[in-house]
Amino acid sequence: MNAPLIRLTQQVKAGGCASKLAPGSLAAVLSRLPSQSDPNLLVGFDTSDDAGVYRLDADSALVQTVDFFTPLVDDPFTFGRIAATNALSDVYAMGGRPLTALSLVCFPQDGDLDILEQIMRGGLSKMSEAGCVVVGGHSVRDGEIKFGYAVTGLIHPDRVLTNAGAAVGDVLVLTKALGTGVITTALKQGKADSDWVEVAVRSMTTLNREASEIAAHTVGVHAMTDITGFGLMGHSRELALASGVSLEIEVERIPRIDGALDAIRMGAIPAGLLANRDFAECVTCDAAGASISDAMRALLYDPQTAGGLLISVAAVAADELLASLKAGGIYACRVGCVVGRRAAGEHLILLR
Repeated sequence: MNAPLIRLTQQVKAGGCASKLAPGSLAAVLSRLPSQSDPNLLVGFDTSDDAGVYRLDADSALVQTVDFFTPLVDDPFTFGRIAATNALSDVYAMGGRPLTALSLVCFPQDGDLDILEQIMRGGLSKMSEAGCVVVGGHSVRDGEIKFGYAVTGLIHPDRVLTNAGAAVGDVLVLTKALGTGVITTALKQGKADSDWVEVAVRSMTTLNREASEIAAHTVGVHAMTDITGFGLMGHSRELALASGVSLEIEVERIPRIDGALDAIRMGAIPAGLLANRDFAECVTCDAAGASISDAMRALLYDPQTAGGLLISVAAVAADELLASLKAGGIYACRVGCVVGRRAAGEHLILLR
């Protein structure tokens, strides 16, 4: 990438999924909204799932999601690619196939239109890779650049993978390393090593398409979600609550991008990480004898952009899933297991 004349990360207060509203604030509002009664609404916002699913007929349902955010890298074309990858991820997290997308653009009235063109070109390139057609969009004037998409996909109503299906005894599999939030924050602060950023960008521009297809065709996969703005612990919290289970996470097994822990030690802590800790740390506790460094503990709450999939799969099918992912060139590893719901008032997530 050529060094841009204007550093996009310096034009915004927070970048990528770290710019999202705090999960606790969002949950407080959603909990006060009335429920919707429609027999064709298969997945709504009540379980904080990745996308909505609406049945059209016995063989097809729409998967719908929207995602947009501020720049987290300086190159506009790369920013567009990341925004598209992230928006598509929620459809893949349900096991769906993206069909069409509408672009969402917030841009300064007097901004450089060449930058906007490159952002949109980057997004279009990733949408084309996914086989998803951009059919239009909407734009507004805004002091901060924001870009993303509303994506519509298709899925069979009987094959939807929600965050509410995890079963006791399942193995938890993660398909991407953590650290994009703290590394891009280090980039914004001028502290990031170029190698860290290169690996983070590669992760954020890798579609979850193949991992989703493999999971959807593996008998024994019970639930799936993607790890994005609420971090590993925030999304694990939602999976545990929606499924009525508790989780045990083996912290040392969790993959991290090179430089992620260094970025945390240098103080590259996005505000979204702190909000995620406020949201999810209250349901998390350490197992007896666990020894977790401060930096690694913080990484568990790092807001990921275009992160990997967290898959809950029956123990007897876990090796098959991992082998299939590996054969597809997808890095994946076991990070924990699903256990029975702990007693009322106890923590939902146990860190080992």
